[in-house]
Parts: sequence; C-alpha cells; structure tokens
Amino acid sequence: MNQHNVHFLDLPNEILFFILKKLDNIHVLYSLLGINNQRLHIIAQEQIFTNILNFVSISQSTDEIFSTILNRFCTSILPIIHKNIKSIIVDSNSMEYILRASNYPNLTELKLFNFNKTIVSRYFMDDSLFGHICKQQITNLILVINENNIEKIKKEAYTKNVYAAILAFFKNVKHLTIVESSAIDNYPRLSLCDLSPTTFFSSTLTKLCINVNSFDDVHALLDGRLKQLITLIVQVDSIHDRMSTYYKGNDLPNLKRFSLMCCRSFQGFDNVIVRLLHRMIYLEELTLYLNIFGGSKFIAGTHLDNEILIHMPQLHTFIFYIASENVIDYPTIRVSNDDIQRTFTNLEHRQVACMVDYFEPYEMICRVFSLPFKFHLLESIGNNIPNIVFNSVTYLKLWDIDPFKYEFFVRLARAFPFLKNLSIRNIIPPFLDKNYHLRDKDWLSIIEYPHLISLDMERANSYYLENFLNETKTYSPHLTELKVTYYALEIVTNNFTRNETRRNCAEVRQLIAEGPMVYSKDVYCYFPLLSV
Repeated sequence: MNQHNVHFLDLPNEILFFILKKLDNIHVLYSLLGINNQRLHIIAQEQIFTNILNFVSISQSTDEIFSTILNRFCTSILPIIHKNIKSIIVDSNSMEYILRASNYPNLTELKLFNFNKTIVSRYFMDDSLFGHICKQQITNLILVINENNIEKIKKEAYTKNVYAAILAFFKNVKHLTIVESSAIDNYPRLSLCDLSPTTFFSSTLTKLCINVNSFDDVHALLDGRLKQLITLIVQVDSIHDRMSTYYKGNDLPNLKRFSLMCCRSFQGFDNVIVRLLHRMIYLEELTLYLNIFGGSKFIAGTHLDNEILIHMPQLHTFIFYIASENVIDYPTIRVSNDDIQRTFTNLEHRQVACMVDYFEPYEMICRVFSLPFKFHLLESIGNNIPNIVFNSVTYLKLWDIDPFKYEFFVRLARAFPFLKNLSIRNIIPPFLDKNYHLRDKDWLSIIEYPHLISLDMERANSYYLENFLNETKTYSPHLTELKVTYYALEIVTNNFTRNETRRNCAEVRQLIAEGPMVYSKDVYCYFPLLSV
C-alpha cells in the first residue's frame, strides 16, 4: 500500500475550513494572518473567524504570552478585520487597549469580564475615549461582575452610580445581562425601592437579566420605566408575603418571556407570585424557581393549572421547579410521588417529575419540576433522589435527618454528572458497617466526581469527609476548595500523614477550616498548592 505525505497547504479549502473551525478563532487569526501566504491570509478573514472575538479564552496564558498575543492583535490584526467584528468578549483590564486599536463599524455586542464600579467611572461617562462605540453601536451588553468587599457596598448607591449609569450611557442598548463571575450569586443586587421612579430608565431595552434585592424591585422594573421590555429574567434575594408598594393592576402586553428565581423560602405564593403573573396574560415563556414555606397545602399540578396556566392562553413553554415545605396536619396520611404526579393530568404534553420527602412526623417537602431539569442549583436534597439525570445542576446542597450511605453517593454521582459545588449537612453517620457496600459488586468501583471543585463538609459527620477524601472510595481530580472543621480534617488525614486521603487534597488551593488551625509544614506538604 502506497503512503503519501500530504502537506497542510495541499488540502482543499473545504477541508481547511473543517479543520480550522475546530480551533479557537483567536489562535487561527494569530497564526494565519500576516504569514506571507495569501491563501491562508484570505481564509482567516472569513466571517466565521472574525465575527466574534473572545480574548478571555487566551487570558489563561502567562502574562508574557497574553501580552504578546494582545499586542499583535491590536497593532496588526484588528486593523485588518475590524469591519467584520460584531462581538467582542474581553476582560475589563484589556478593554481600552482593544477598543482603541481600530474603528469597529459593525460592533454591536460587548461582553466584559471582571466588571466593577471603577469601570463605569473610567470608561462609561460622556467624555469616554471610545464613547461613540458604546453609546451608539452597542445593542447587546453583557457584564460579568467581580466586585470586592460586597458586604460593604450599599445597594441603592450601587444601583444609582453603576446600573443606572450604564443604561444612561449605552443609549441604544436593547439587551442587558448582568451576571456573577461564579455559579452562585455574588454581586450587588439592583435595589430601586427607595430611589426615584426615573432611576434605571430606558426607552430601548427589550431584554433584561439581573439580580434584584426584593420582590418590590421586580414590580419596580414593571412600573413603566422599561416600556419596551419583552424579556425579563430576575433572581430575587427575598420575597415577603405583603402587598408591594409598587403593585399595579395594569396588564403587561409587551412582556412575552418572564423568568423568576428565588432560592430563599417565602410565604404567600398566591398573594405574591400569582398576583403578579395575572398581569402577564400575553406570556409565551414562563420560568419559575421557587421555595415556598408554611401552610398546609403544597403547590402541584392542579393549582398551577387553575391559578396560572389557564390565564395565559399564549403560553407555550413552562419551565419550573417549585418546592413546598409544609406542616402536616395528619401525619398518618402521607402523600406519595404518584399522588402528586396525578395532579398534572392537564399537562400531558409536558414532562413533569416530583419528589416528596418527610422529616419528622409533621414536616414534608414536596418538589415538582419540569423535565428536562433546566436549573443549576438544588438545595436540601436528601436520600430520595429520583432516577433522573440532572445534567444542568452544578451546585448541590445535601441535607437529611437520615444518614447517607455509600450507595447513596454512587447514585449521586450518576444523577449529577456535572456537579461542581457540593455541600453536605448531615451529622449522622451510617448505622451499617462501613464495609456494607462490598456486598454489592456495583459498589466496588471508585466513585468519580470529575467536575467537582468545591466541597463543604463543615456541617457533616467526619464519615462523609473520609468518604470523599479517601481515594479508594472517591476520586475528585479537580477539587480546589475544601471547607471543613479542623478537628475532622485531623482525624480523617491522621494528622496529615495518611496516604489514602492525600491524592484528593493535592489540587486544593483554598482550605477553609472552622476552629483553631496551625498551618504547619505537614499541612503544606499535604496541600502543596495551598495559598499562603
């Protein structure tokens, strides 16, 4: 059989495109533009490589390499492709260098990482060096916030000086998305209640994604200051069972998509949530993530259908997770998963699942949710994990009054394959012998959590800490943050000498230990990447 050596440049354009599309376009541009090959020079300027530039993808390189790449882009590459660029994704520290490198007549989208309040005062004022681009051209603005000392920031001042200033500066912005840099909310929330009704005003905004302080702020966003709003995605810190001072009974004919998420438990689902939703009779898409506390009834299919869905004739997409924590009047009468499932008979075109957990004689949590599960967060999950794969969940909090056995963690890894943050609150160890899992051959394999980066065991029995750190039971190759009690860590690691628990500690960079801890030489040897 003859063997042929095929040179890269001998390949037809179709195959070259197929290969290059698999690569990061920043690297394609850096490697092919200006290398004295006209064919590759032309290919690299195609829109597939030049429409969207993500400079954050190369920011993980060393400072010297990143500086070299960025300098060549600003001096040689951006002036060539500037007319093709429609979207720029960049760290705030590099924004000025890139935006001043050329004119971008077709730039409409800007995504800034590590955004903070100093960026507003430095760049988003009337005398900005690149004010024309931001003021007139940007219609889609995405801010990934990374603020320090958030607990010291006053929400009202931040709202006025940052959020309102952004809307005032970006005159033609239609889509505004403000998110946190981590999976969990960690940035100052929008707070409008004590500010003027003209604060955070826009006549062009059609889509807003933001975290707000209270449910009153949701009403404020819908009081007419954002008249063109079509899509509203909000995460609320707290909801109170009382009439909102911003509540108005007017319908919202422009609003087509509404998403509401609140992780904290609250009372008054009908008085608070349903009343607002009754204004949204033209909704086409509705997303709810709610934790309801108190009362003797739980939210299930019949209630959702009669109180919400029947009032939204144009609704075609309903994504939800609703947990109801209730007091049981008659503990001898227990509702089952099947009982809850039967209440969704009017939603036969939608897939729905439920979880019913009982704690003590008079307490229960009933969870109902649409499938496939779309949310990144689940809390207070116990032994009753359904036979469902939660691909979207990256943050999970476990809690139960019954112990978690080894078999439970096997099911856990299967149910949450992309888990990144795990917190366990359970002080009760399994009552069965620790080698019980050996009776089933399926439990002999090591459990793997390939994406787990953060583990909180501060309120867990040391058994569970041992279960996760012992490499003969669990393998977590990317664990970088560990939160524990120092006493439990000492026991499990045998004073930082035990080999079986060393491997899962090797990548830990942040160790948060409750109780007095002496960072001895043994500790740093056990956690070689630990930040000093």
